[in-house]
Amino acid sequence: MASYNRVTLLGNLGQDPELRYTQNKTAFTSFSLATTDYRSSADGNKQQVTDWHKVVVWGRQAENCNKYLSKGKTVFIEGRLHTRTWESKGGQKNRITEVIANSVQFLNQSDRRGASTTNESRSRQDFSSNDPLLGNGQQSSSIDEVPF
Repeated sequence: MASYNRVTLLGNLGQDPELRYTQNKTAFTSFSLATTDYRSSADGNKQQVTDWHKVVVWGRQAENCNKYLSKGKTVFIEGRLHTRTWESKGGQKNRITEVIANSVQFLNQSDRRGASTTNESRSRQDFSSNDPLLGNGQQSSSIDEVPF
């Protein structure tokens, strides 16, 4: 039986991207992404709820994220979930679930208010790892390479 692991998120960066390199000199960056939803509370009032997501981006796309993104910027992310575990120096087992981004689109604030299709395509910058001009044409590397 086949499986499917895909995530799409539209949100704002909670911190500036942090660019690093693996021992093999592969660039990667990570940042937190806030998504906001509105839910009804027990008393029937609308309540704003913010979820935080850890996002990891690889290769040339990571370098572009580091160059063009900063805290508060709006992005549209497409990727997959990945859970990894590690043991700290003190012997404590840790576990984290991250979004491994395949595509990061940088959005202008006007895009969030419903820009037209023509303007929207001009105002977006898509630094997908599959873009032959900006990326390396390869899929993202395995998160297991990250020396956290």
